[in-house]
Amino acid sequence: MRQNLFSLLILIVLIAGVYFIVQTVREGTQQAVVPLQQANASLQTQVASLLHPTPTILPDPVTVINQVQALARLETIQYTVEKVVTAEQNQGALGFLLGDRLLFVAHGVVIAGIDMQKIMPQDMWLENGVLYVRLPAPEVFVATLDNEKSYVYDRETGLLSKGVKDLETLARQRAEQEILKAALEDGILQRARENAEVYLLRFFMSLGYKSVVFVRE
Repeated sequence: MRQNLFSLLILIVLIAGVYFIVQTVREGTQQAVVPLQQANASLQTQVASLLHPTPTILPDPVTVINQVQALARLETIQYTVEKVVTAEQNQGALGFLLGDRLLFVAHGVVIAGIDMQKIMPQDMWLENGVLYVRLPAPEVFVATLDNEKSYVYDRETGLLSKGVKDLETLARQRAEQEILKAALEDGILQRARENAEVYLLRFFMSLGYKSVVFVRE
């Protein structure tokens, strides 16, 4: 009976010792693996950086300003014009094979007014209490497309045509010309001059001039 009890105690001690050794080895293994896991995570981060690099933008620290020009333009009128332009190429007998055609809807802006820098001292004189002013000819300052609102509405290409890259560019250029032409034909320069006279009349009268005459040549 005592021998059996002694054997049981020895067995318990051996089991406890084996358990302690296993736990010690396991803890030591985990501690040893942690640096490897950290190194692996760092390596994965470096590999990801190589495969998917973050773009770096490096602007040149030197900025060159080519020209600074003072402006004294009195903008007195603005036109907003819409024009539809058709551009096409190879629309003959083989048009269904090689043709290229697009419909471009253009929205443009035309701004006109008076360049006040062109007024010389001899263009203003006072005579018998009347201020005479000779204004320079009105001119167009801006005639351009609004790229956010202009677009290709439709395009048709032949079966063998890849489309002409410059066709839209040509359509845009023609649209700008047509928009400017439309504004000129509608009298934008005349209206620019009339508006300039109204604005300047108010300005000169605010300075105390009772009578102002604009001289047209």
